[in-house]
Amino acid sequence: MFPSGIRSFAAMAILTASAAIAHAENPMVGGAAMYADKNIVENAVNSKDHTTLVAAVKAAGLVETLQGKGPFTVFAPTNEAFDALPAGTVDTLLKPESKDKLTKVLTCHVVSADAMSSAIAKMVKDDGGEHDVKTVGGCVLKAKDDGGKITLTDETGGTATVTIADVKQSNGVIHVIDKVLLPKG
Repeated sequence: MFPSGIRSFAAMAILTASAAIAHAENPMVGGAAMYADKNIVENAVNSKDHTTLVAAVKAAGLVETLQGKGPFTVFAPTNEAFDALPAGTVDTLLKPESKDKLTKVLTCHVVSADAMSSAIAKMVKDDGGEHDVKTVGGCVLKAKDDGGKITLTDETGGTATVTIADVKQSNGVIHVIDKVLLPKG
């Protein structure tokens, strides 16, 4: 038998290794580890690729909502996706007088469900190649499978590709996308 000190050390090493393995399952996003035991906002603030999204969520007053119980699926546009919008769009959306429009844009990226990419792909397949995804903001996105990558077409015809899928959160899942999805009108 091992002395109690060695048993305690061994137990601690096993627990630490188990925790590392549990966290290793989640992909890195924006150079940061994403932890399945943290909520969407707690993880997003650590991604250097999502600083614009985080600023927009704060400006729209959605922090508390996205820290809530969920479950939520968030299609999270990168900074590059926001930068690709016409010049001045982001600055205008972040102004207090644009809060309603900003909220509409952001909530068109949120689904009230915990939808992993395998579930989305199955819905697309079951629906003959395209599945309507209804968002919290009332938008309808068209999900498709493009050679093993999920794409989402917004109401204006713009298409985003999921570049990092299945980033588990304590209150849902994030899928990183390469384009900002826009509502019509």
